[in-house]
Amino acid sequence: MTTDQKGAIAELAVQLAATKLGIDVYRPVAEGGRYDMIFDLNEDLVRVQCKWASRHDNVLIARCYRSRRNRDGLVRRLYTREEIDAFALYALELDRCFFVPMSYAEGMQEIRLRLLPARNNQQRGIHWADDFDFRATLGPQGAVAQLGERMPGRHEVTGSSPVGSIV
Repeated sequence: MTTDQKGAIAELAVQLAATKLGIDVYRPVAEGGRYDMIFDLNEDLVRVQCKWASRHDNVLIARCYRSRRNRDGLVRRLYTREEIDAFALYALELDRCFFVPMSYAEGMQEIRLRLLPARNNQQRGIHWADDFDFRATLGPQGAVAQLGERMPGRHEVTGSSPVGSIV
């Protein structure tokens, strides 16, 4: 499959998984933006970049950058919190989606999610795939729903100005 085909499959799988969880999904009208879709998570609108996750042994790996060619060669550009709020990964081999907030991925060239324990029993620095599964993070009892936190870069709306005024 080409990278464009993988991207299209990942986007469709992520939209389906989010919709099954009752999440409203919105898509940009034009291509070329830094995010692929927006999730409406209760009071938060979350900018999501979809990525294909490949399985290598017991680890899922997804690139956290966009690459293009120019006259100087291959140019890689990482995503930032100013551009997106989270990555949504799709692993075809597992037919599963994963939600990774930028707080875990900013500045990284790739996301690695472990499916099974390491052979050397390492525990530190491991990001377990199950902890980032759509149901675990976006479902009604998921961590994002439980915390009730707003994503970084989002502003709280108070309703009246100054706070407490009735006019």
